[in-house]
Amino acid sequence: MAVTGWWPRRLPPRRDVGSAAACAAVGAVLFAVGLYEPNARLALLLIPFCAIVGADLLRSTAPLLALAVGVAAVTADLLLGGSISTWQVFFDLVYAACVYGPRGAGRWLLGGSVVVSLAALVVLLAVLRADGQSWRLALQAGVAIGMTATLVTVLPATTGAVVRVHRDQLAEHREHARQLARLTELDHRAAVAAERAAMARELHDVIAGHLTAIAVGSAAALRVAGDSAPALREAVQLARDNSVQGLTEMRAMIGLLRESGADEPSVTRPGLAGVAQLVDAAGLAVTLHDQLTEADRTALPTAVDLAGYRIVQEALTNALKHAGPGPVEVRLGRTAAAVTVQVESPLAGADPDPAVPGSGAGLIGMRERATLLGGTLTAGPDGTRWAVRASLPLRAPEAAS
Repeated sequence: MAVTGWWPRRLPPRRDVGSAAACAAVGAVLFAVGLYEPNARLALLLIPFCAIVGADLLRSTAPLLALAVGVAAVTADLLLGGSISTWQVFFDLVYAACVYGPRGAGRWLLGGSVVVSLAALVVLLAVLRADGQSWRLALQAGVAIGMTATLVTVLPATTGAVVRVHRDQLAEHREHARQLARLTELDHRAAVAAERAAMARELHDVIAGHLTAIAVGSAAALRVAGDSAPALREAVQLARDNSVQGLTEMRAMIGLLRESGADEPSVTRPGLAGVAQLVDAAGLAVTLHDQLTEADRTALPTAVDLAGYRIVQEALTNALKHAGPGPVEVRLGRTAAAVTVQVESPLAGADPDPAVPGSGAGLIGMRERATLLGGTLTAGPDGTRWAVRASLPLRAPEAAS
C-alpha cells in the first residue's frame, strides 16, 4: 500500500470523491433537520463544513493535509456554535489519516486524541466551576463532552489503526508470496540448466563416439580404396564429410545447450569480445593483451568464441580465489589454425590458506571445453606464476578423436 503524507501527488480517486459526496449529503440532511446550535447562524456554519468536505477529497492522497484542514474546520465550527455535520466529516478524516498516512500515524493520532479529550474535560470543568456550577454538574457535563470527544477522535483513530495493521500485514504476505514465486522460478531455471548440461554430456558420450567411428572408418576405407571404384569412393567420401561436419555442429550445439537457457533466448551470448568487461569486473589487477582484431572475432566459430570466454572467466575466478599478490595477465592470440588463450597469475605462498577453497571442478570444466573442440588446455606452475594455456582449433580436426 502506498504511503502518503502532506501533499497530493495525484488527483483524488473515485472512492474519495464518493466519500466526500456522501459526507456532504449526510451533512446537508443534518443541517436540514436542525442538528446544530440553535443560536448559531447557518450561513456561517456552512463555511467550515464546506472546507472540511473539500478536505475529505484528499483523504487518501494527502491525509495529513486533509486532517490539518479538518482540525481548523472543527475549531471554527466550535467557535461559531457547533454542528454535527462538520464533526461527522472529521470522524472520517481521522480514520483516513490512520489508514493512508505514514507508519505510526495511528499511534500518535490515538495518543493525541486521548490527550485532547482529557484536556477538553479539564478545561470544561474549570469553565463550569468558574461560572459557579457545582462539582457534580460540572463533572457530568465534562464527562459528556469527554465521551463525545472520544467518540469523534479516539474511536476512528483506533479503527483506522487496526485496519492499517491488517493492510500492512496483507502487503507483507503478498510480498512474501512474490519472493517465493521468484525463488521457485530461479530453482526451476537452475534445474533446467542442470538437466540441459546432463543432456549435453549424454549427447556427447552417446553420439560423438559413433560419429568419430564413422569418420575414422571412412578415412581408412578411402585409403584402402585408392583410385579404384570411383562410385564407392565418392559414397565413402560423402559419409566421411557428413560425419565430420555433424561432429563439429554437435560440439557447437553442446556448448549452446550448456550455456543458454530455454527461457532466455534473447540474452546476448558471451564471447571473447566481452573479455575486456570481464577483466574490468574481475576485482584484480589484470592486464589484458588482446591480439585479436575485430575481423578475427567476427570470423570465430560460435563454440570457440564461447569456450574462450568461459576459460578466461574461470581462470580469473581461480586467480581471485588462490593467486598470490601481484598482477594477473590475460593474453588472447591467434595462429593460422587456432585461438590461443593464456592467463597467468602469481603463485600463492608455500602453505597457502585460501579464503575460498577450491574443488578442482573449474580446471576440469576448462579442460572439457577445450577437449570438446579438439583443442588442448594445460594448467600448472611456470616458475613463480601459475599459467593456464588453451589452444582452441578454428576448425574441427578432419579425423576427430
